[in-house]
Amino acid sequence: MQPNQYINFIFFKVDPAFRRLSIEEQKRRKDEFQQVVKKYMNHSDLMLLYYSLVGLRADVDFMFWRIGKYLEIFQEMTTKLLHTGLGQYLTIPYSYLSMAKRSMYVDKIAPEHQNSRAFIVPGQYKYLFIYPFVKTRDWYHLTFATRQGMMDEHIQIGNKYPSVKLNTTYSFGIDDQEFVVAFETDEPKDFLDLVQELRETEASRYTLRDTPMYTCIRKNNIDELLDTL
Repeated sequence: MQPNQYINFIFFKVDPAFRRLSIEEQKRRKDEFQQVVKKYMNHSDLMLLYYSLVGLRADVDFMFWRIGKYLEIFQEMTTKLLHTGLGQYLTIPYSYLSMAKRSMYVDKIAPEHQNSRAFIVPGQYKYLFIYPFVKTRDWYHLTFATRQGMMDEHIQIGNKYPSVKLNTTYSFGIDDQEFVVAFETDEPKDFLDLVQELRETEASRYTLRDTPMYTCIRKNNIDELLDTL
């Protein structure tokens, strides 16, 4: 039995006024922010990864992928970050909450994938692609056998792209979306081809929403991330 995993993808936007501060003042405020982050880096109840979106989207600058054993740790950390010198210049345009759990659909090609997806172990790849996902209500009115049949096609296509790792997390009742999906890869082109091919599947007809989409570049540490701001 694995403990519950709560997942949070929290996106931050830096006020342009921050960049008009002196270099010394920017550094002082970044250092204060950094010290809070470092207190959580080795926390036994939290996994923390850093991603930059500077130059890739206009509405966000960086993102933390947080995996915790309880919800309160997200709130505690965010409160402390927003009270730092840099935090005073940050807004949170998006934040997605979800949980890890085993898929109800059987991967007949690689059954072991069901177990690995029940517990998220992230951070092995340079790029991360994230989006919230909502199915139509008609999807849930189909029989399970019908849905499994459509998912067989979906899974078959996914297995054609071994360079792309899928992390599916669930948000039913705890956030606006039903799922948050996060794809890790070192090859963005493979992810693009995968998504294009998935658009042609039968299951795709039952997608209500799968935007906004975020392209994130992983940074090895908080210092490297803050250098992009």
